[in-house]
Amino acid sequence: MATTSLPPQSNGKGAAFALLGFALYALHDVLVKVLGANHHPFQIVFFSVLFSFPVLTVVLIQTKEPANLRPATPAWTYARTVAVVFTGVCAFYAFSVLPLAQVYAMIFATPLLITVLSVPILGERVGPRRWGAVIVGLIGVIVVLRPGSSELTLGHFAALGAAVGGSFVSIIVRRIGSQESSIVLLLYPLIANIVIMGMLLPFEYKPMELWELGTIAAVALLSLTAMSLMIRAYRTGEAGVVAPMQYSQMLWAIFYGYMFFGEYIDFPTMIGAGIIIASGVYIVMREGVRKDTKAPVTNTGVRFETGTTPRYTLLFLNRAKKR
Repeated sequence: MATTSLPPQSNGKGAAFALLGFALYALHDVLVKVLGANHHPFQIVFFSVLFSFPVLTVVLIQTKEPANLRPATPAWTYARTVAVVFTGVCAFYAFSVLPLAQVYAMIFATPLLITVLSVPILGERVGPRRWGAVIVGLIGVIVVLRPGSSELTLGHFAALGAAVGGSFVSIIVRRIGSQESSIVLLLYPLIANIVIMGMLLPFEYKPMELWELGTIAAVALLSLTAMSLMIRAYRTGEAGVVAPMQYSQMLWAIFYGYMFFGEYIDFPTMIGAGIIIASGVYIVMREGVRKDTKAPVTNTGVRFETGTTPRYTLLFLNRAKKR
């Protein structure tokens, strides 16, 4: 389907909505880091989902889709659910123990991994330019990790795990998004998180003070507000303009990290992050103008999914496909 160019002012508004949305996402991750200083990711994920269920109820009431909760593509739906839960735990743990900028640098490798996975899972063709961008971006990841010259911790592997899990989630949505009910895509990860984290919670539970419960509520509210802004962004501006705005989170990570945690971004991390971001932007822009790509990164690359809040962006994206 051919895309039509929007007026510059529309793209400007779309970019502005996206920048504000990603600023709120970055603040969301700051609060996760604050909570992670005292509580295990299992507990943070569990209560984040619990606080999201009232909003989920409202979303489900407003949805006009048939109320069939049986997946049309069971294997892919279950695989996506597992990937979402894995991504959420990895991301929350990484934000808890690593500097914000380092986590973002590695999670920004997600578009590169999506490009790689699109070949075996979607049967897409990736040309030499995009393969070159992937290779350069992965070199950037190595620069950030600096194996041999700095200690690799579980947090680094968790951040990479979030990137890998997030890429699987996005690629599966590409594959089944037009076949699967968005209610199933919304509900299954949240239920899986409640069940799995609820089973693990007794082993890691620590009583939470009132301000910590309020912080978890703020985490859920920030995520939902940011998603609303991203929907506005994609409705207002072209995807090729909106999607690269995700990399603005690195600037917020540097600012928030310094202001709240006394974190400084070192030179290798800065260089590696720059390489990763440049490669990711190239891939996003390249796919935005290709006509032989089934569902480019810009169509699904809103934010890595953690299964802690209702991803009602899926409702918007599915409705957009049906128009």
